[in-house]
Amino acid sequence: MFAFVVAAFFLLLFGVGVLRDRRRFGNAVYLGLAVTFLGLGLLAGIEDAPPGVAETVMVLLLLVLGLGPVVLAGLLCANGVKMVRKEGRRPANLLALLAGLGMFGVMALTATAVVTRSWTLGVLAGTTLLVLGYVSFLFLCFVGYAFLYGRMRIRRDADYVVVLGSGLIGGRRVPPLLASRLDRGRQVYETLAARGGDAPVLITSGGQGPDEELPESHAMADYLIDGGFPAEAVVREDRSRTTEENMLLSKELMERDRPGSSCVIVTNNFHAFRAALMARRAGIDGQVVGSPTAAYFWPSATIREFVAVFLQYKVVNLGICLMLILLGFLAWLIR
Repeated sequence: MFAFVVAAFFLLLFGVGVLRDRRRFGNAVYLGLAVTFLGLGLLAGIEDAPPGVAETVMVLLLLVLGLGPVVLAGLLCANGVKMVRKEGRRPANLLALLAGLGMFGVMALTATAVVTRSWTLGVLAGTTLLVLGYVSFLFLCFVGYAFLYGRMRIRRDADYVVVLGSGLIGGRRVPPLLASRLDRGRQVYETLAARGGDAPVLITSGGQGPDEELPESHAMADYLIDGGFPAEAVVREDRSRTTEENMLLSKELMERDRPGSSCVIVTNNFHAFRAALMARRAGIDGQVVGSPTAAYFWPSATIREFVAVFLQYKVVNLGICLMLILLGFLAWLIR
């Protein structure tokens, strides 16, 4: 019963947090804690289940705990290889592969500690699992809430639609990833315009990189206009180099022309939740929607987004990881 009460408490905090501002990572943590305690409550009451149910649940749980990490690590490695083949060997494209290899490494360390009965290896494996457990919990919170955030309805009206840039092919052409954002931005614009009142303005946001022949925002605007989008409805923000600058410089344009305006920001779906966190920090009145992304791109992109959010709260997260490492070191000393 206690676990259900705690789960209800965190669910209440989650609901209040979403109503106050859905663009908060705390909402993800509250939801994760609510689901965790609900699961613990259900497991605690499994002995009261009808005959055979408890045994079936325990067998399934053991299979998930035993085979799940092996299967997941294998899938990550396979995806990592595919990502490298399709997108190249840039560090960001190696994240899924490195995560899979890292999981196999932790499993090998744990198995070695059990077989050799080494106290040192046991403490090392236990400490690693504690840190990995904490990080994995936050990762699941991030993924789960990002999934929900991407399916929340956008606001009923907005003055601007801001499409974030992502780089050009050959220095001047819009790649499929960015085209997906632009097509989604156009869809959002048309939905808002159809509701009547003043038509929104679409901002293409992206500066010129060192290997680009023109600013991303200009290529983005050309893509839309060539597809029949009204040129007078497009404003180019052509100075930004990062997502944070996309937010701040687009906000400058919005505040210059329509002070106190609201917006809908468009990016790819794997990036939507982190972009929402950044929009909140920048003081922008607006939500973020995502556009479709190729399935093979998801694992590495999601891991990259999570790492960025994890480090955004590095004082707390690295502090907890360090505390767990120190506990493991103390356990090794006091044997």
